[in-house]
Amino acid sequence: MKNKWLIILAIIITFSPLLFLGNAEFLGADSIAEEQIQVLAPHYVPWFSSIFEPKSGEVESLLFALQAALGAGFIGYVIGLFKGRKESSAKQ
Repeated sequence: MKNKWLIILAIIITFSPLLFLGNAEFLGADSIAEEQIQVLAPHYVPWFSSIFEPKSGEVESLLFALQAALGAGFIGYVIGLFKGRKESSAKQ
C-alpha cells in the first residue's frame, strides 16, 4: 500500500509543473547558464566547442537517456556486487 502512494506522489510531482505552468519553456541547465554568462560577461568567448552536435533535439534526448540508463545500470551493478560480496562473506 505504501508503494502505491509513493508512485502516485511521484506521478503528481512529475506532472504538476506541466499542469500549473502551462506554456512555460523548460530549459536545461546548460542553456540557462549560457544565457547568464552572456548577461554577466558579454565579451566572453567559449574556449571549447562540442565534438559532436546531434542533428535534432530528439536524438540529443535519446543520447541523454541512454547515458542516464548506462550510469544507473553501472551504479546498480556495483551496489549489487558489493551487497553480494558482503552476504557471501557473512555466510562463510
